[in-house]
This record gives sequence, structure tokens and C-alpha cells, in this order.
Amino acid sequence: MRQSLQRLAYCASILVCVPVAISCGGPETVEPPLATPSVVLNHERAPAGSPLEITYRFDVAADANIDEDYWVMAHVVDTDEELMWTDDHLPPTPTSQWAPGETIEYTRTIFVPIFPYIGEAALHVGLYRCAAPPDCSDPNDRRFPLSGEDVGQFAYRVARLSLAPQTDNLFAVFKDGWHPAEVAGDDATIEWQWSKQEATLAFRNPMKDAILFLDADNPGGSYIGPSTVQIKLGGEVVEEFVLEPEERVLRKVRLPADQLGSEEMSELTMSVDKTFVPAETPAAGSSDPRELGLRVFHAFVDPR
Repeated sequence: MRQSLQRLAYCASILVCVPVAISCGGPETVEPPLATPSVVLNHERAPAGSPLEITYRFDVAADANIDEDYWVMAHVVDTDEELMWTDDHLPPTPTSQWAPGETIEYTRTIFVPIFPYIGEAALHVGLYRCAAPPDCSDPNDRRFPLSGEDVGQFAYRVARLSLAPQTDNLFAVFKDGWHPAEVAGDDATIEWQWSKQEATLAFRNPMKDAILFLDADNPGGSYIGPSTVQIKLGGEVVEEFVLEPEERVLRKVRLPADQLGSEEMSELTMSVDKTFVPAETPAAGSSDPRELGLRVFHAFVDPR
């Protein structure tokens, strides 16, 4: 059902986003490309649930004149060109600040959705106007021409990747100190687990250096103030940072092979210096009696 709705929304966006430039009483004119898009993926093979770093690049045309802030369209499609998921976003440097001949480059990290598809996929990129996101159905919302492999409706194929099953990931388990997983009421694809003051993540030892991708926040920060987070491996602190109230972070933590040990399984601990109990916090307006520390959306050990 969700997949069908995504496809309907995608089709609708195509209908409203096609640029039209017709001279008065004359033939249809073609707008010049604004930029040439390209991307670099840190992995061409991406198992479901794994982090994927996408470096977007736009080589702005020498004659480009962009006076509005456009959205970047980023759609992942299967071999039948059916939409699977999106990474639409506003670029860090607004398009209204893109200078002719300039190169715009930035990296975003996404976690590959748990999607019922295994095989080859493609990433399509474009630029579009959206006056009132997330609703981009206004007649004035439209896509703009770019240079590259146009696959129709001003979408441009910039990369191919292979989607692999979730079982290809390094085995990991939320061990001690975690509350059961929860799902957002308005989006079943958003899931998290709350830690207590200290929690353990156990994972199969890759026997080589690895990276921990930690996507977490602490909504309780507004009640308790900034919180210090420590990550330990083999009893030694490998990362420490301060999580500000209402802040969400994506940290990349290096896990050296010599600290992972020689056993088949390794463990790391995450701890916070402050926790809160919603039921004991009047401002929280909740009867939840649990001790809550860090809210973790993704904790992924990547040996690649």
C-alpha cells in the first residue's frame, strides 16, 4: 500500500513539475541547462539498512542565472523505473547563491530503507521548485533542465547501485540497557530504541578496522540540558561528544581493529551523564515511567 502511494505521488509530481517555456505566439523554446549533476557513492553495493554516503556535485553552467532556492530531487528507482525511495533535500548552499561556473559539492548519509527489492537500481537527480514543501503540487512548482543522461521529465541518471539483502550486513544486536524498539505513529519506516544510562551493542567482530555510524538524539534534553555521550570499546573511550537539547546527530566513530579484540563477538557501550523519567518530569506531560538516556535511530557497524 505504501509503495503504491509513493508511486502515485511520484507520478503526480511529474505532472506538475514539467517546465514549460513558450514564447508569446511563437514555437516552444528550450530552456538552457542550469548545471551538470553527478554523484559519488561510497559503496556501489548497498545492503538494506546500511549507511550510504552520497556526494552530490553540481557544475553550474557558465550562463546560469538562479534567483530562487530550488530543491534537489534524488530518486532511487528499480530496473522498471519504479520509485523505491527518495532523498529530496535543500542543498547546504542555497541555489540562489550558486554562481555561474561554480562547482557545488556536499555529502549526505542515508540509511538504505528496508525495501522488498534486491537487485540493480539507479539514482536519478534533478532540480525543482517547491513553494510549500512537502506538498509540491502547486502549478508553479516545476523541474528545470540540467545537462546529463535525461531519463524523462527532467530527471537525470547519475549513478547505478546494487541493492543487497539485509542479511549481508554485519550481525549486531542491541544487548543490555535498551528499551524495546518503537515506531513513529505517522511513519512506520522510522524506528528507534531508547537506551538507559548505559547500553551495550554487540556485533560480530570484523577482525579489521570498522566505523560505527550512530544516528541519535535526546528529546529529553529540553528538560535536563546538554548531555555528554561516551562510547567505549574494550574499556577505552573512542568517542565523547555533547548532545545539545533537541539536537539530532550522525556521528562516525572509528573502531580500531586492535581494540575489537580477537573473540568472535565484540561489544561497545554507550553512556550518557544525564537521564530523565518522563513520568517524573511535569513538563513532559507523560506517564512513561522508564529511565531514558539516548534515543538511537541507527547504530550500524560498517567494516567496509
